[in-house]
Amino acid sequence: MVKANGPTGRAADRDTEQRIIEAAHAVFIRRGTAGARTQDIAEEAGVNKALIHYYFRSKERLAEVVFQRAGLRLLPPLFAILGSDAELEEKVERAIEHYLTGLLEAPYLPGYLLSEMNHHPERLPRLVEGVTGAPAAGFANRVLAGLAAQIHERVESGAMRPITAEQFVMNLVSLCLFPFAARPLFTLAFDWSGDDFHACIAERRRDLSGFFMAGLRP
Repeated sequence: MVKANGPTGRAADRDTEQRIIEAAHAVFIRRGTAGARTQDIAEEAGVNKALIHYYFRSKERLAEVVFQRAGLRLLPPLFAILGSDAELEEKVERAIEHYLTGLLEAPYLPGYLLSEMNHHPERLPRLVEGVTGAPAAGFANRVLAGLAAQIHERVESGAMRPITAEQFVMNLVSLCLFPFAARPLFTLAFDWSGDDFHACIAERRRDLSGFFMAGLRP
């Protein structure tokens, strides 16, 4: 196949490529990389399999593009929040708002990302390096240095019980992501409808910050 020349050809190429990425995103989110077939993606995008190979060469390369796209939706805002000069309470509130609001639009994203990171751990360093423009090694220390200093100051003043920055972040992120990662379990256990889940997340968005910070008081 030869690409058409000129602006119209380039625009058509971009449109087709984006349509394939959107379709692959939908299929991979539902089935993961291992369970997805190129034919499924082609049918979702309304193209033939040859076009997918033309633009992306292989399913694995397309899977990498989708993983990067999904990761960019969740991780860079969190890095920016944690690395900012905001007070601890504001960081917690902003992180909760980012995750709980954004994931209502894509509730299966955490399950997909966790699965992909476990099955393809080599993708995560590439994502971090793409976001930061720096080596993945030592990234956590660079991002968490300011947060660790804030926590240390609170602990020294007697306003907070001792906790490492790593535990602080793990606790916060887990409280935000787990309801989405385990949504099918909760839906079954609590006999929820979609509206019930949305109501639960709205309540969580309102109360979680206070709950989290209260747990750190001495």
